[in-house]
This record gives sequence, structure tokens and C-alpha cells, in this order.
Amino acid sequence: MSATLNTFIVEDNETIRENLAGTLEELACVTAVGFATSEIDACAWLHANPERWQLAIVDLFLKQGSGLGVLKACARRTPLQRVVVLSNYATADVRKRCAVLGADAVFDKSNEIDALVDYCIAQTALRGG
Repeated sequence: MSATLNTFIVEDNETIRENLAGTLEELACVTAVGFATSEIDACAWLHANPERWQLAIVDLFLKQGSGLGVLKACARRTPLQRVVVLSNYATADVRKRCAVLGADAVFDKSNEIDALVDYCIAQTALRGG
């Protein structure tokens, strides 16, 4: 059995979240271990479950709060944990700001889903999957 990438998804749109989880589970050996729709819920889950996740996928615009706050909450993660942003607003300025806050990558929802899948596959391979 191949390894899976335990992934926490921060996305307030239920349809996008379910489609993303399904796509990544099917194509990239990802297992969704949790989700949140707000900054406070995401930060609480990450704080309570520091060993359960290997990848966090974070949208910037949430029901309450911001994905930028979630990025800040991930600052103390282990070197093997990755945090990526998946947003409709992946402008050059947003990418730069996310990098400063510790994002490992930023993907545009509208045209970089394949790149996100490839990223997840590469991360799984690095873990021996």
C-alpha cells in the first residue's frame, strides 16, 4: 500500500472543499484528515492536532478571518509539514505576502489545480509513497 499525505483543508465553500478533497484523494494519494471554514476553527484544529497533518491547503478568504492568519498559525510547524495557499486571488503581491508568512507554494484555483495535484504527488513521493 502506498503512503498518503495527511491533509488539512481550510476552505469555506463546501462544493470546492468536497471536490478538492475528492480530486486529491483520487489523483494524488491525499487523505483529508480535517477541514475548517474559518480562521479561528483552522487555528484551533492545527493547534490541537500538530502531528496529524503533513500538508495544509489554505484559502485566503474565509467565512470569518483570513487564510493569512492560518499561515501565521503554521509558523511553528515541523520542517516536514507543508502549507500551500489555494486562492482565486493569486496575484504577484499575494504570492509574495504568502511567501513572507511561510507558505511553501501558492496556487490559483482557476488555472493551477493540476500544479497543486503535481505538488501533492511530489510531496507524497518525498515521503516514500
